[in-house]
Amino acid sequence: MNQTILESKDCNSTPAQASADSCTRTDEPSSSARVAIVIPCYNEELTIGKVVRDFRAELPNAQIYVFDNNSEDRTVEVARTAGARIAFERRQGKGYVVQGMFRDVESDVYVMVDGDGTYPAAKVHELIAPVLNGEADMVVGSRLMERSQSQFKALNQIGNQFFLAVINMIFGLRLSDILSGYRAFNREFVKNIPLRTGGFETETELTIKALARGYRIVEIPADLTARPEGSHSKIRILHDGRLILTTILALFRDYKPLTFFGAVGLFCIGLGLIPGTIVVIEFIKTGLVPRLPSAVLAVGLVLSGFLSITAGLVIHTIARRFQDLEHQLQVLARETPPRKGS
Repeated sequence: MNQTILESKDCNSTPAQASADSCTRTDEPSSSARVAIVIPCYNEELTIGKVVRDFRAELPNAQIYVFDNNSEDRTVEVARTAGARIAFERRQGKGYVVQGMFRDVESDVYVMVDGDGTYPAAKVHELIAPVLNGEADMVVGSRLMERSQSQFKALNQIGNQFFLAVINMIFGLRLSDILSGYRAFNREFVKNIPLRTGGFETETELTIKALARGYRIVEIPADLTARPEGSHSKIRILHDGRLILTTILALFRDYKPLTFFGAVGLFCIGLGLIPGTIVVIEFIKTGLVPRLPSAVLAVGLVLSGFLSITAGLVIHTIARRFQDLEHQLQVLARETPPRKGS
């Protein structure tokens, strides 16, 4: 069942529906591409109005959507007054909101930004330029590049650096920020990337699946500012950190099965060699096997290791075939003309 309810509103609304500031017209990038600003929100009444107005000032002709995720304050009212289109996602979690945004919004370029006012609207032109020029499928506003002047809490920065190191080590990359909530996408990426996670691990899923599926990623520096007084982060460090790490490992298993299961297999074989070596040495010396449990343990670990490596080879072969199929489907989608009115 479609759980996102979309409300349509534009800058021709009555004064009671849209403020004058929200419909200010300024110069816009020289492109006929449709741009959609999509903003996931949960209890952001203090900041959402300014976020909508700032992006309206930068991109007057863009459609701005605020996707409310069961807010208990005046987020919806403030966003509507600022001139945003309102949508509702009843499943609680940022990941579900992103799924709804990607499913229901039709555009050529998508800009995703948090509603907490910590990302600069003025950077949106740099963010969408590689997408408009056909140079990238996803552009990330990196808070951790050398030129970025971001204001992080200590624990958040440690967590970001840890998860970044894990992903770069697993996938052999040099990304600088995998958890940024400020991103731009082209239509092909949005309509073809399958999202499954429901919480704050959605940025991790977006990054890893983009890498695994061969999409082009570009990073630009973006400064993260502190939340205004009275505004609070919704991230639960331990809970969400565990979900992010679990997501990384699950996607590592799914997209690099030979490496994942091969590493598990080699680890089991290595463990099995420890008691196995002791048993073999004693057998050579005495001709007996006095440590039968150790021998059984060694054989079991070594066999488990080989089974894991074999499973990795089989799954790797299947995954490659599905990747070939997905590539053919993507080529077919590019060659198929869009439906009239889409």
